[in-house]
Amino acid sequence: MWRKNRKINDEDRVINNPVRSRERTFDRAVNLLAYKPRSIEELRGRLLEKVWTNDDIVDEVIEKLKGYGYLDDLLYAKQLAASKIRQKAVGRRRLKMDLSKKKLDKETIEHALEQTFEETPEEDLIDLAIEKRLRLKGKPDDQKSKKNFFDHLLRLGFGYDLIRERMNKVASGGFDEPDSV
Repeated sequence: MWRKNRKINDEDRVINNPVRSRERTFDRAVNLLAYKPRSIEELRGRLLEKVWTNDDIVDEVIEKLKGYGYLDDLLYAKQLAASKIRQKAVGRRRLKMDLSKKKLDKETIEHALEQTFEETPEEDLIDLAIEKRLRLKGKPDDQKSKKNFFDHLLRLGFGYDLIRERMNKVASGGFDEPDSV
């Protein structure tokens, strides 16, 4: 049975023809990247799922792909972060967690986050999230609905202070409830 990210021991690897193994590994890497962009470590893990390759061959293939410009973790992280916030208004914490799931190093993640939030400030994103919530659920009128609203924004990854500031604005009428269509 096929299992994703299964660990194959070095003694189980069978490389009868290193040239053919290199070609197969390269072809698999290109196919995986054509399907969807991946970080270097994600690709490495997927390539090492096969018994007909090993660390040395995978390293060679990855270096070749980097040379061609097909693999660039920083560019991948920036594009992924931008894509995530276009899909849904999320905060820094949530976006950082999503990027770390892609096996990117911390420095790359931080650089991508800084650039993403320079282009689209977190304050704008929380305003979008609040407007959507108000449109769907209306203005919170009791303590329980205010807490649910607050918790919703926390789950989206926004910071406590920013949420508190915006919730005060909602409570004081700074956010108008959108007209329902």
